[in-house]
Amino acid sequence: MFEKLFALEKFKTNVRVEIVAGFTTFMSMAYILLVNPLLLSESGMPLQACFTATVWASVLPTLIMGFFANLPIALAPGMGVNAFFTYTLVHSMGLSWENALSAVFISGLLFTLAVIFNIPVYIMKAVPKELKSAIGVGIGFFITLIGFQNAGITVKDDTTMLMLGDLSNTSALLAVFGLIFTAALLHRGVKGALLWGILAVSFVSMLLGASPAPKGISDIVSTDIPSISPIFMQLEFGQVLKVSFLSVFFSMTMVDLFNAMGTFIGLSSKLGEDENGIIRGLKPAAFADASGTLMGSLLGTSPVTSYLESITGIAEGGRTGLTAVTCAALFVVALIFAPLVQLIPQVATAPCLILVGAFMMQDIKEIDFSDVTECLPAFLVMVSMPFTYNIVSGFGLGFISYCVIQTCIGRAKKVSAVLWLVSLCFLINFTVT
Repeated sequence: MFEKLFALEKFKTNVRVEIVAGFTTFMSMAYILLVNPLLLSESGMPLQACFTATVWASVLPTLIMGFFANLPIALAPGMGVNAFFTYTLVHSMGLSWENALSAVFISGLLFTLAVIFNIPVYIMKAVPKELKSAIGVGIGFFITLIGFQNAGITVKDDTTMLMLGDLSNTSALLAVFGLIFTAALLHRGVKGALLWGILAVSFVSMLLGASPAPKGISDIVSTDIPSISPIFMQLEFGQVLKVSFLSVFFSMTMVDLFNAMGTFIGLSSKLGEDENGIIRGLKPAAFADASGTLMGSLLGTSPVTSYLESITGIAEGGRTGLTAVTCAALFVVALIFAPLVQLIPQVATAPCLILVGAFMMQDIKEIDFSDVTECLPAFLVMVSMPFTYNIVSGFGLGFISYCVIQTCIGRAKKVSAVLWLVSLCFLINFTVT
């Protein structure tokens, strides 16, 4: 049966290798089960319902990836876009979480249509390499700032806006401990290092009395799975069906697209490429990614994306969709740990956010800082995301400045029509709002 479904012999693998690879991938990305509900709950959404939604939003698209694309890639709500959902759409733009979910739905719909018409490849070609790299770096800075805030390392100041917090504070000390502990695990190659780091900080916090400890086993595991009914199909389109939100939909779609394509490009050499250097099964893989965001919005979570952590399972020998299906099954098993999420203090996720931000810095090496016409727009993307506390601003300022600078120096032909159109949408958005 497995041979028929996944062509194991063709890819020189077997059931045991694929199952071990699936378990490894799950351990590497299981931290999202704790981080995502906590981030979404800051938008006003019920915490435990967000946990259940996160599980199913990971399971369903991962099964699509496994069965239809036959790739060992797992999906889950993405880091960065979950921060975009809470801190940009809800906190900065004043949307209700119901309206924010409708924005996710529209973004998923746009992504799905783009996949159907093979647009992802054209968009990837239209955006310059420097801007693509800067987007990931900027989001990394943004979620690092959130991690610093959650830890109390960065605090609000009336004069300078931001300042260093009290590092003798329990939260700051816990965050520093978590950073050192998790970094040590990562250095030693421990599977699921980010997850173990979150649990270690939570445990120490409970020992110190800084957060409540479980009173019994029922506070850790339970077969009474939380219902997602409070957030399921709770989309409201009232606030988002405006011209001024075009750039929001575009930005979210672009983040989702670049996350997915970045993962596919990063894994293509290990999973097989076609004559154009594109990963095998790109279209069904991209469809799984796009459908994940659509399903995620209906279930009640932020955009879903393919996880680069899938490389850990691939390193263990995973080559087919059986790896993804195994990972999806483990996400289902994780449902019994729903009570544990409620006991995780906010500070426990701070080291995870900071470390993920650090991981996202690697793309900065792709930016040519010797050419000011290329590096300035990229720089504006990177710094405006954290400094304006808005990911959309980063996209807009970077894209507009790139088009204007290239035109002023006589390189207007270098800017594609797609990029001009996108920049015009951002310009209208900035002017109207």
